[in-house]
Amino acid sequence: QVQMVESGGGLVQAGGSLRLSCAASGSIFRIHAMGWYRQAPGKQRELVAGFSRGGTTDYTDSVKGRFTISRDNAKNTVYLQMSSLKPEDTAVYYCNADITGVGSWHPATYWGRGTQVTVSS
Repeated sequence: QVQMVESGGGLVQAGGSLRLSCAASGSIFRIHAMGWYRQAPGKQRELVAGFSRGGTTDYTDSVKGRFTISRDNAKNTVYLQMSSLKPEDTAVYYCNADITGVGSWHPATYWGRGTQVTVSS
């Protein structure tokens, strides 16, 4: 089994910063891709930033220049540094990863439970 645990959400004023962390643990053989999604009330879940299987990083246009994704492979952890936050960044942020477990032949997609980020104006 694989678990994904996020931390770092909270309430911040517009223009402020937050850093999200997500650690994957359990019977992990290989992590292929890892990233962050978000879902605002009444909207679909969208990719915010991620590391693709090819190793490239992707950002949704609205966060480019403000958010930075990074990872610590030794800790199976991915981070999202969010700066210059705007009220429209308010959402539940979910960690996502494609992971091949020990003893498995194929990767599976795992999600964290989400962490709330609220940006006040």
